[in-house]
Amino acid sequence: MNTHITALALVAACGLLATAPAQASEALAKKHNCLTCHAVDKKNIGPAYKEIAKKYKGQAGAQAKLADKVKKGGQGVWGPVPMPPNATVPDADIKALVEWILKM
Repeated sequence: MNTHITALALVAACGLLATAPAQASEALAKKHNCLTCHAVDKKNIGPAYKEIAKKYKGQAGAQAKLADKVKKGGQGVWGPVPMPPNATVPDADIKALVEWILKM
């Protein structure tokens, strides 16, 4: 019986670890310094996350497009200030951040 409880606990822990990046939040944005240029509800150097969500709401492929933009950087969509590439941010974190932003 003790073995079953241990196995169940391990399965539960693995499930939590597997979903951790999907629980993106402002804390994940802080971790990767995203909030240096962005804010949730007001323009900073870059657009507010809520503006981004509004612009891309319902667009097919928005998730992939924004993840690519975060990874590679870009310029011109929101003004003349370029967004630097974030090549060192793990893909799972980028995916989670973009999902979080698009849900706003």
